[in-house]
Amino acid sequence: MFASLVGAYPRTPLPGQPFRSRSAHARLERGEIDEAAFRAVQDELVREVMAEQLDAGLQLLTDGQVRWDDQQTVIASGLRGFEITGLLRYFDTNTYFRQPRAVEVPRWESSITVTDWLFAHETAAALADERGLEAPPVKQCVVGPYTLGWLSDPGEIGRERLVLALAEALNEELHALRAAGAPVIQLDENALTLIAPDDDAERRLAGDALRRVMQGLEDTHVCLSVTMGDAVGAGPDVLFDAPFRSHLFDLIAGPDNWELIAQAPHERGIVCGVANARNTMPDDESAMIRAAHYAASTQARGLERVALAPSTSLEYLPRDRAKAKIEALAEAARKAAITDPEELARQMDSRAVDIRSAAVGRHVPPSEGPGGPTTSAAPAAAAAQGSAR
Repeated sequence: MFASLVGAYPRTPLPGQPFRSRSAHARLERGEIDEAAFRAVQDELVREVMAEQLDAGLQLLTDGQVRWDDQQTVIASGLRGFEITGLLRYFDTNTYFRQPRAVEVPRWESSITVTDWLFAHETAAALADERGLEAPPVKQCVVGPYTLGWLSDPGEIGRERLVLALAEALNEELHALRAAGAPVIQLDENALTLIAPDDDAERRLAGDALRRVMQGLEDTHVCLSVTMGDAVGAGPDVLFDAPFRSHLFDLIAGPDNWELIAQAPHERGIVCGVANARNTMPDDESAMIRAAHYAASTQARGLERVALAPSTSLEYLPRDRAKAKIEALAEAARKAAITDPEELARQMDSRAVDIRSAAVGRHVPPSEGPGGPTTSAAPAAAAAQGSAR
């Protein structure tokens, strides 16, 4: 059991701290500093957010994507064949990205994310050494071909041709990351949530793209991540046919993703997106633990193949609230790993969870009666609602 980020982390500072990255960007635009000096400021921000993850107890780190304006722009700008155009709304959020437009069939020419991953990898090792800890693994996130194709203007190429070309180009990027030593690569395919249940053509296109992007990567841990809703319309054939090692699902905006988790092959890892990334409220620890145990019960998966994460990117939360969420998430993951019900009950606020009750979407809170502790069945956890039985 472990906890990890899904996507971006806030670039805004903690309360009372200067917003150095924004200041440095303004100085860069005025010509007061060069690109090297600006990257040095970004490097320091990466160190800060990785230190926060490590100190919070996350065990699979990222650089928080704090160098990027958005995933689409950085990947499309690194491929040959795109121009970057005007602003477009990102899914149903109040955030925007600059839409890539294909002017020719996209091609991969050199690595796009390897330099950033190497810096993050070295930073994690240095931070762990300072704390006397073992160096944690660092994953790299890359937007998937189906989602990048969906969010791009295909121009005269056409969307189907664009998506399949992107799959082949991004396959080379994933191979470059593997060659550099990245232990985990997260492929973000949020547009899978937009496929209608009766759209066979889109399912075929998505499935073909995922198989192509995973070509030759059977021995690499690539995690297919789907947030911003549920992917039931895409279906299990699309999600599980390509050789991904694990799958991350948003269980806040997409509770029906429990149906897919219940069908995921036994050997696949499941990352439960259970910390609500769209508000600043504290998350229910017992619900996060029940979600972990329920995922572990599906296909006799076991807790060793389950992890916890935010429901999606934490980028737009205040930094202190994002920090509090990952701290709570890591603590929930630590407690979820406890398989002794009595020990778990001692560490929780009277709402103990055991594996058997979690497997059927229930928990059994202890209560004191005249003759000593007694138990009674409680309603199913919100985290397990909508799950397949």
